[in-house]
Amino acid sequence: MNNVIIVEFALYFIVIIGIGYLTSRTKMSHSVFLLGGKKLPGWALAFSERATGESAWLLLGFTGFVFTTGLAGIWVAAGIALGIIFSWLVLAKKFMHETDKHKVLTLPDYLAVNFGAKANIIRWVSSILIASFFMFYVGAQLAGAGKLFFTSFEMDKTLGIVLATIVVLAIAFFGGFISVVWTDMIQSIMMLITLCVLPVVALIYIGTHDLSITQSLATAGDSFNSWFGGTTGFALGILFFNNFSWFFGYLGGQPQLSARFMALKNEKEAKQGISVAIIWTIMAYTGAFLIGIAAIAMYNQGSFTDVETILPHMILDLMPPWIAGILLSGILAAIITTANSQLMVVTSSVSEDIIHKALGMNLSDNQLLWVSKITILVSGLVGMVIALTSDSLLYLIVSWAWAGVGCTLSPAILMTFFWKRYSGTGVIATIISGFIFTVLWISTPLDSIITSRFSTFFIAAFFGILFSLLFPDKQPTKE
Repeated sequence: MNNVIIVEFALYFIVIIGIGYLTSRTKMSHSVFLLGGKKLPGWALAFSERATGESAWLLLGFTGFVFTTGLAGIWVAAGIALGIIFSWLVLAKKFMHETDKHKVLTLPDYLAVNFGAKANIIRWVSSILIASFFMFYVGAQLAGAGKLFFTSFEMDKTLGIVLATIVVLAIAFFGGFISVVWTDMIQSIMMLITLCVLPVVALIYIGTHDLSITQSLATAGDSFNSWFGGTTGFALGILFFNNFSWFFGYLGGQPQLSARFMALKNEKEAKQGISVAIIWTIMAYTGAFLIGIAAIAMYNQGSFTDVETILPHMILDLMPPWIAGILLSGILAAIITTANSQLMVVTSSVSEDIIHKALGMNLSDNQLLWVSKITILVSGLVGMVIALTSDSLLYLIVSWAWAGVGCTLSPAILMTFFWKRYSGTGVIATIISGFIFTVLWISTPLDSIITSRFSTFFIAAFFGILFSLLFPDKQPTKE
């Protein structure tokens, strides 16, 4: 182990937990714990939303995907970037206004209050959907931490997962949403530094060591040097939709991202957030794509037993220890921000949507606050167990969760926003069909042909429209 990197990791842990503790000293109510009480600036929420949205998937999963795919990997970045830009330009202000109008704290509760007759059923099915997939999502982040510690220090992955779990739980437990957003903001900047500095250094290395990206792409595989993966006709359409399909999960259905929109204070703060989020997205995805392409020139295919460790390997190979420690901390930052935010989503679904609203338990504000904190601890430990017992790849787990939650709830949100004939039965049909078809789809070879991210969105939308027309609300319940 390199002592310099170990010291920098230790300092990083201390600083992040310290920020979480200091921000937790805000006077805390249940609503402030879950959504910040409309006290956070738009630029901080934008940094937090971006760090939350990308996670270890961007730094480990996407860079590894580009390394094994080549130029065609650009369509994943394009789909995601357009989805992020659309969500901020079109949906962020809508979420802000709807939250103020209905006084809600969670995405399931927003869906529920618009369809009063079916409100509790909607809360139950949406909360079960979120909890089911997000436990695996949290586990994927913690598994990413284990990979990082193993690659950086040859540390036992189990110990790495346990350490990351402790930090994640400490931040979320202390101050809830406010602590998570402020630590996210710091970590979002760290992620951006890693994604912008490393490709520049890698390209300089390639240029000074007489390596050729063009030649490496040509020799890596038949399709690596083609923007469309060497496909034509129907196969080209499948490749495009499979890679571009991440777009559909950004259309309002990711509760950990939509919470940042709901927490916006006013139009001015929303405009700040839009600018920060779009700039961050363009810089981060350009950097991540270039890292994957540069890795093709630097390493042979088959050089790694796990391609999702390419980025930390590149950092250790190219950087002096004191810089490597900072950049590796950027990967850890991505893991912690997303795991924190996902824990907050699960917590809010349990304490607000189920215990407070669906079950109607008469608890004081302080009791609800402690229910949320206990839920954080339990959910974090479950996520840790999943990380310790699963060998699944980050890219695949996040892809499935993206379909199961984002591509299921996105059509529900869009139709609630923009279609007056959408009914409570239609919402329930959207959520149940999205859940069932995602599980069925990923359990069959169909997912390798057409990704569940694409199929789930349109299947859930189809059933939502069909059941809304067949079973309209007798009296309009949404304004």
